[in-house]
Amino acid sequence: MSLPDRTPGGSRAPGPAAGPLNRNGFFARGLILAVLAALIGFSTPASAQDPLGDMMGGNPRVQDSQQSTPDEDWDAWFSEPVEPEPVRPVVIESDRAAQPADDRRVPEADRVRPRQRPPAVPGEFERFVAAVLGYPLPRFGSTLVGDTRAFAPSTNATVPPDYRINPGDTVSLGLTGSVEGALQLTVDSNGRIFVPRIGAVNVGGVRYGDLEGVLRGAVGREFREFNVAVSVGELRGLRVYVTGFVSSPGAYTVSSLSTVVNAVLAAGGPNASGSFRNISLQRNGRAITTLDLYDLLLNGDKSSDVVLQNEDVIFIGPVGDQVAVTGSVNNRGIFETAPGESLDDLLRYAGGPSSVADRDRLLVANVSNINESGWQSLTWAEASTTPPEAGGIVRVLPAVGLTQPLERQAVLVTIEGEVERPGNYYLRPGSTMADLIAQAGAFTPRAYLYGTRVLRDSIRIQQEEGFAQAITSLELSLAAAPITDRRTRTAEDAQEDQGFALAIIEQLKARRPDGRIILDVEPGGEGLPMALLLENNDRVLIPPRPVTVGVFGAVFQPGSFAESAGDRIGHYLAKAGGPTRIADRSGLFVVRANGAVVSQQQRGRGNVLDEYAMPGDIIFVPVQTRGNSLLDRVIEVATAIYQVSLGAVGLKVLTE
Repeated sequence: MSLPDRTPGGSRAPGPAAGPLNRNGFFARGLILAVLAALIGFSTPASAQDPLGDMMGGNPRVQDSQQSTPDEDWDAWFSEPVEPEPVRPVVIESDRAAQPADDRRVPEADRVRPRQRPPAVPGEFERFVAAVLGYPLPRFGSTLVGDTRAFAPSTNATVPPDYRINPGDTVSLGLTGSVEGALQLTVDSNGRIFVPRIGAVNVGGVRYGDLEGVLRGAVGREFREFNVAVSVGELRGLRVYVTGFVSSPGAYTVSSLSTVVNAVLAAGGPNASGSFRNISLQRNGRAITTLDLYDLLLNGDKSSDVVLQNEDVIFIGPVGDQVAVTGSVNNRGIFETAPGESLDDLLRYAGGPSSVADRDRLLVANVSNINESGWQSLTWAEASTTPPEAGGIVRVLPAVGLTQPLERQAVLVTIEGEVERPGNYYLRPGSTMADLIAQAGAFTPRAYLYGTRVLRDSIRIQQEEGFAQAITSLELSLAAAPITDRRTRTAEDAQEDQGFALAIIEQLKARRPDGRIILDVEPGGEGLPMALLLENNDRVLIPPRPVTVGVFGAVFQPGSFAESAGDRIGHYLAKAGGPTRIADRSGLFVVRANGAVVSQQQRGRGNVLDEYAMPGDIIFVPVQTRGNSLLDRVIEVATAIYQVSLGAVGLKVLTE
């Protein structure tokens, strides 16, 4: 049996030198040891000797089947020299199997179950904002509490140094050197752990960063020359209370690593009347900290988000004054104000103005006078000094999508066709046709200025609106009234006419106006209206001189015929075989190359057939209608639209 060495040096103190003078002392000591060994051998059962040897660090003795007598033991002590056994480290064993140091999972019963919560019920101010704006705005921070997994602590998170050891936690203690052991020790309800051969050690409330020093000091009172490794295994979990204006108030068991934010989210966050900026933590009747979630959401500041302790109380206060921010900002929403803040602070909470925001002014409506004075205009400089009023709505206006005066519109214009340098040109505001021609160069010899087309987006939009209204009116009339007079037409004829009218309407829907401007240019003119003010995205197309005249409609041979100087319109109509039997001769019209229309219906005009044809003319003969039926009105509208579309596509056909 060996005794542990507790001397600082780890070796026994040297004894007196052996010799004749010490022989009597040697025999005396040997006699005493033999007596003690005999007594122990007779009084201690063999089964109890091995554990004792284990606890003291010795090797277990193997008991032979035949036990030696006391006389044999006595002779052994005096016949063999006494050899000291080698010193071995003390082995301290634990009754719990060692677990990995990084297994810090919270017990299954103590885990907070993260789950997706249903959307919160809108508050009174949220409903008011939705009624005023026509669309809802969310409370800032409401997306944070929708999913409790967003800020749930990780089950294998590293224990921070400031973590306080709590009852129920498991401490992993590893010892090497003069004492060896791997222990898993559970902190009892009094905050203590029991280390074999060391005793009880108080670790409750000790910082995790200081735990190694505390245990090193406890082991050092009994041993020397050893190494200590300390970690926290299982975490017991804490019981905290979330009260006040919270979605689900009550007691919650959370991880020992949980903070105030984790507990607030576990309870569903503030309700519609709860504050995101006034969340207090109370411990043992004392206020520990007040958390403003805006610091976390806007600045990433968690300095006030402290780690919880057992039996902590979290109180969510009532919501403060609220103001809605909408319009051209990066994060629309309803924001809670704090004392001393201005409208500029709320705009900063909303992410500031967007890239297309009007940075000169914004609109503010207060709930106290929204029905009287309505929206008030403020500059951004005034917003920095204006305190927000509870129930206010701030709208940031966009700077795009507004039609500016032509004198202030910078324009991008495309010119194509018979000029020296066709292309896209960026012109200063207020530019005219003369400025464009100056950059595009002179006209080519083949330029036919009478047929110049200027296409403009604003004109096209007006034409599309007018055409859409006309087609809608025709569809309503077709659905609500008979297509012909039933007194003179059979049902079969009426059905046939209705099908014909529907087919015409479908063709009309496929037509798209091009937004052409009719220029005041003489047929043989050599210039354009240079004072014409240009708009953004204008297109100027200068065609070559056409070489044909087109004849279409109710004629026997529609087509394009080579233009011959001096020929009249009637000559080209004759080349097309003349009008058919169903042609409406009185409705004949001509679309000139500049987009103008000449018809027999114009006052003061003689016979159109006797007028001279011009290059690029399109002669159209409509179909004769039967009277004042709805089909007649459909054909008349179709003819009007066709006149415009002829000006758009006919000129291209005639120049090819």
